[in-house]
Amino acid sequence: MLPPADPLPRELQDAFDTVRARLGRLGTSWRYYATVGSTSDVATLLAGGSGASQASSAEGAVVIADAQTAGRGRRGRSWFSPPGSGLYISTVLAPGNASSPERATSLLTLAAGVALAEAIERVSGLAAPIKWPNDLLVGRRKLAGILAEGLAQDPAAGVGPVVLGYGINIGRMSVPPDLLDRTTSLESELGRHIDRAAIAAESLAALAARYDDLLAGRFDAILDAWRRRSPSSVGTRVTWLPGGPVTGTLSGVTAGIDETGALLVRSSRGTDRVLAGELTWEI
Repeated sequence: MLPPADPLPRELQDAFDTVRARLGRLGTSWRYYATVGSTSDVATLLAGGSGASQASSAEGAVVIADAQTAGRGRRGRSWFSPPGSGLYISTVLAPGNASSPERATSLLTLAAGVALAEAIERVSGLAAPIKWPNDLLVGRRKLAGILAEGLAQDPAAGVGPVVLGYGINIGRMSVPPDLLDRTTSLESELGRHIDRAAIAAESLAALAARYDDLLAGRFDAILDAWRRRSPSSVGTRVTWLPGGPVTGTLSGVTAGIDETGALLVRSSRGTDRVLAGELTWEI
């Protein structure tokens, strides 16, 4: 059951009105929460949980929260989501409508990373590099993160819906001790107030543009933009646990990404394509 939504704050409504012509397929419906467990859980309910027809009707639905009590990141990690400090948004996307659904789905997280980096730079002036596959960093500290979760459906129905969630740290916040050296925010980096509503509106407008690129098959535009914004994807030493039949930790140097968005790593055994798994960066 969907939790009852709160009224959309006026400052968010006004900010969205300024970019409405650029929202494309996004913003077909809005739900705002002062506090919610997870915006992605709400978006999943809006998408009906599964099914291509349900996804098509929910495509573009946007869920926003001022705070989350159960925000999450990759590999089941929690996302610290205190009130008044960050931006927590999820939206329902339907990459199955793309001209090349499988490739569009594989590049969705990278496209979102480009969009968030573009939006943050446009509003605040801060250029935040992207770390594969889903983080925006300032130095070694995380500024924003992205999580794309596919919803299960009958394989015969093709590529299913995806809930894309992201969080951006905007205001100064009191973080747990274990996050002090791993987390930062726009206001901490820039030393001035940043308009959260403007970041929210611009992030969705930028995401809408990059989502249109995916649907239309303009994959090179996304890959080229991502490579320009990810200096660590070439020449950085990493270790990773590949999983599967390979046991133990592997080590190598990043060599860019391929056409599907996989990270390439050169090591003594050749070049590996890293698709998932636990990666440690020496940056």
